[in-house]
Amino acid sequence: MPWVRFTADFDFSPAAKHGHVTTAFKAGQVHFVTRECATLSVAAGKAKRASSPRKASDDDRPRG
Repeated sequence: MPWVRFTADFDFSPAAKHGHVTTAFKAGQVHFVTRECATLSVAAGKAKRASSPRKASDDDRPRG
């Protein structure tokens, strides 16, 4: 499964669910999605492949 950054709002309905489920993604969001979702959203021009968002390392975490 790939990471994508949505450049426009995109509604995804997996083919396996026959339209019974829809996930709405908003422009600017970055998500780890199924290959089907990534392929369809990129083909529609509403998303671009993205790298994994950086996780905070121990050095970046606030100390309290």
